[in-house]
Amino acid sequence: MKKIALFLLLAGILTVAACSTTDDEEFGYSKGIDEDGYWKGITATDHVELVDIGSIEIPAEVHEVSKESLDEQINSVLAYFSKEEQVKDRPVESGDKVNIDYVGTVDGEAFEGGDTQGNGTDVVIGETQYIDDFLDQLIGKMPGETFDINVTFPDDYGVEELNGKDAVFRTTVNHISISNTPEPTDAFVAENLQETYGWTTVKEMEEGFTKELQDTSVSLYIQDYIVQNSEILETPETLITYQENAMVEYYKEYAKSSEMELDAFLSAYVGVENTETLLETYADDHVKAANYYLILQAIAESQKVTVTDEDITNYFKKNMELDDYSELEEHYGLPFIKMSVLQQKVLDTVVENATFK
Repeated sequence: MKKIALFLLLAGILTVAACSTTDDEEFGYSKGIDEDGYWKGITATDHVELVDIGSIEIPAEVHEVSKESLDEQINSVLAYFSKEEQVKDRPVESGDKVNIDYVGTVDGEAFEGGDTQGNGTDVVIGETQYIDDFLDQLIGKMPGETFDINVTFPDDYGVEELNGKDAVFRTTVNHISISNTPEPTDAFVAENLQETYGWTTVKEMEEGFTKELQDTSVSLYIQDYIVQNSEILETPETLITYQENAMVEYYKEYAKSSEMELDAFLSAYVGVENTETLLETYADDHVKAANYYLILQAIAESQKVTVTDEDITNYFKKNMELDDYSELEEHYGLPFIKMSVLQQKVLDTVVENATFK
């Protein structure tokens, strides 16, 4: 369950830890979590009426991977390894990706933003949005050719001195870009995927991606199912506070890296004026997150799930390809890491107890 396991760890790091706006005490990711990865002072089964995990049935449409889904996954990998080739020996056609330079003038005068300054810019004929029929006038031109493109700005373009004006763009086609996508061969798999996945053949790749897609779909289904079919009797305020603190810390770190004050960062990039508004906006999400983690711990308690050092080592090796997680432990603390691994073991336990239809 590579994607889901990694998601759970990152979800824990990026969406459930932070610094409270009402408490000056420094936040810690492992604060409130005991040495076994459980929430301190909370018996989750006292707060949750759990679904019977032995009664869960996973429909065929959830765990069976279609050929279309597999092909889409493989094609995305092939696209990642595609290489662009610069073509200069044929004219531009509709749909081409073209690199161009231009200098625009209105009434013989250059205007702000109308010049690529020789840096080149990529456009796709028929996809990229330019004014008037600018891009259509590239069709039929050869790389290396310089020519004028005549267009008219819309009346409502938004720049007073350009609204409704005729413009001339002195344009040069630098080259056409063609993406060469590799074929899915054994040689390709061995060269590009063996180090990460251990696969050396197309068959192994297909089987591996099928398993990943199945695991992802099943785990998402399970996560939703246990939430929808368990009843929360009471959500401990400490868990809600943890979620609130998490979000603030997340944005504090971003603001710090941007050399901005937190409220200024929130206003500019998140669309809220301060931390109070931020927490109000996401209040329902914090409760949902708290309930989800409460349910996971309740299952862990009922199934007596524990985390060993070997579990942690295997978790990081399998899901993040890390043999040494000491830096993560130093930053987040061992209790937080154990909780992340515990959550994955809980989901694995639920899947093991489910019936595949």
